[in-house]
Amino acid sequence: MIRRLLLFFLLILGLAAGLTWMWQRRSASPASESGLQVFCAAGLKVPVEAAAKAFEQEKGIPVHLQFGGTATLLSQLQVAGRGDLFIAADEGSLRDATDRQLTRERIPLAVQTPVIAVAKGNPKAIHGLADLTREGIRFACANPEAASIGKITRRALGDQWPAFAARAAVMKPTVTEIATDLRLGAVDAAIVWDSLIPQFQELEAVTDPALTAEKETASIAVLSACQQPATALAFARFLSAPERGNPLFAEAGFHPVPGDSWAKVPQIVLFSGGVNRTAIEPLVKAFAEREGLDLTTVFNGCGILCASMKTMGGSSNPKFPDVYYACDVCFVPPVAEQFPEAVMLTETRIGIAVPKGNPKSIRTLADLGRPGLRIGLCNAEQSTIGYMTHAILRSMNLLDAVTANAAAQVPTADFLINQMRAGALDAAVVYEVNVMPQKPFFDFIPLPADKARAIQPFAIRKDTAYRLICQRLLDDLRAHSDAFEDSGFRWTGQGELVKSADIQLPPWLQPEASQR
Repeated sequence: MIRRLLLFFLLILGLAAGLTWMWQRRSASPASESGLQVFCAAGLKVPVEAAAKAFEQEKGIPVHLQFGGTATLLSQLQVAGRGDLFIAADEGSLRDATDRQLTRERIPLAVQTPVIAVAKGNPKAIHGLADLTREGIRFACANPEAASIGKITRRALGDQWPAFAARAAVMKPTVTEIATDLRLGAVDAAIVWDSLIPQFQELEAVTDPALTAEKETASIAVLSACQQPATALAFARFLSAPERGNPLFAEAGFHPVPGDSWAKVPQIVLFSGGVNRTAIEPLVKAFAEREGLDLTTVFNGCGILCASMKTMGGSSNPKFPDVYYACDVCFVPPVAEQFPEAVMLTETRIGIAVPKGNPKSIRTLADLGRPGLRIGLCNAEQSTIGYMTHAILRSMNLLDAVTANAAAQVPTADFLINQMRAGALDAAVVYEVNVMPQKPFFDFIPLPADKARAIQPFAIRKDTAYRLICQRLLDDLRAHSDAFEDSGFRWTGQGELVKSADIQLPPWLQPEASQR
């Protein structure tokens, strides 16, 4: 008997140890092995469940879904501090989540409109909100403290909400619960999202102008607590992709918002002027890692970049850039057809770099034409700063004198800095940001203020298959403006989009002026 008890005791200990080991192993395993934790508004259950199943089959990553009213889920997220993704039924709730620093990237999924749901055939002759308060009509609405549809209904009714809510026969925390009550005959009408009607064959929709005016976009957002952002963003992209999640939303009765084309690993190409490299290279690398992208960056003089785009023959070429970040606006018009809008992100001054202490006593552009000096310039056809330098010199009648001293004409200004460090040049015309990392070795003499400013525009290709990803890249750069300022740029990137066709170059920078 004692031996049996001892064996039983040892068996229990072994089982406990095994369970502990399994729990520890699971806890220590990568998050992607245990899947994604997604908190989803109840009204989006049908398409999201279908997409989650398809995503798991394609990627092999489980998606664990928790449904509830949007506001209820938001409160849970704030308390729990865990999870990967949050799918909200309305924009206001996502703004609240962002304000509380609970979410980061967001992707729109579908547009929804509040409607009055009634039984098929509308037996109670309900034609608008006013009919819901008629004698003998029992209606349901969602709790505005728990569900987005309730919050939107309260907003639509304004001052009439307290009296309206007091007449409600049923008020529940999710839109699907009140739709179920209507289907079962517990009430005569319910205010729901239009997307829910196709999911209940026994129901039909009645519109009301006050409700129709309250269209909302359901979106998915990555939670700040997420430890696997690349996987989370992959599922978010899957949900919004025209080839994957969009049809599932449409089949369920939603009005989907088309997202980026689906690819397990999206391939993005970024062309950038060389002057931007020190600021954006680490930011772009971190962005690509977080997003799970294959992001190719090509840094060069903007003349070379524009010529390369022209040689490719059009954006159907897979190597054609999705994003173009130029050294100055003067190299946007040549590619305005592919990049019709731009944001002016940064500015930097153009000037003369000289060795520390300025041993040749160079003060102005005119001094660069003195006999015997070895001057470094950038090539006018290959780079923005070369094009601008030649235009400035030409406008001041100094081009021939200065170019006669040009010991080097290169594609980008960083080459000139390297040659100066080697002692091969006495002075060079460069961007101020080129000198910033080399301050102990160089002095910087700005050119005339009216001609010494280069403005760096950021543009997304109009027909890129990854517009939302490119927009998130822009948003990420905007969130790291300090990195640009630390590199010596002046930040201007919170402005509005500018149409490329509307960019006006000063007369001295006009192409015809540069050819004279």
